Amino acid sequence: MARDSRAKTVELLTVREVLYELGGISRRTFYRWRELRLAPPCIRLPNGELRVRRDVLNDWLEERAEGAAS
Repeated sequence: MARDSRAKTVELLTVREVLYELGGISRRTFYRWRELRLAPPCIRLPNGELRVRRDVLNDWLEERAEGAAS
């Protein structure tokens, strides 16, 4: 299979973008959620920065919607 046959490019969000998407929560809250394993799963880049895949964030939010099926 050729490398350029990927269906779509994965969008990676910075922590700042995730904070904004979550209604402006604080960076401290986000990292606390990470400690408690409540935050969306992150990707750690070789330079140490974190990224969250857009589709993972959307799924994470959907799972937390009130009235969501358990």
